[in-house]
Amino acid sequence: MKKVLAGRCIISFFLVACSKREPANADQIQAVQPQYDTTAIDSFSAGATTVDIVRQIRMSSQKYQDSLKEAIQLEKEEKRITEELEKENKKKQDEEKKQKAKENAAIPAAAIN
Repeated sequence: MKKVLAGRCIISFFLVACSKREPANADQIQAVQPQYDTTAIDSFSAGATTVDIVRQIRMSSQKYQDSLKEAIQLEKEEKRITEELEKENKKKQDEEKKQKAKENAAIPAAAIN
């Protein structure tokens, strides 16, 4: 009789211990879940960007293209100016060489007379 009673106690203990219970931290699990939609949206899909933002992107790209054109024009202008300065410097150097050559030619002729 004692064995039957002890067996029933053990079986009832296992039944109570193994029964389904709610987890103790059920409130914490609900608190961790965000209250908003976290679905990823492809930025290139329809409706992902508003019409205003699309317009701003287009405008900024046009501005970028315009600024590139201006930069290219400035570089061309700088190159043109530097080429003109180089030409002027070469002309001045050539004139100085000619004057020195005339002076050098004049000195020996004066020494011979």
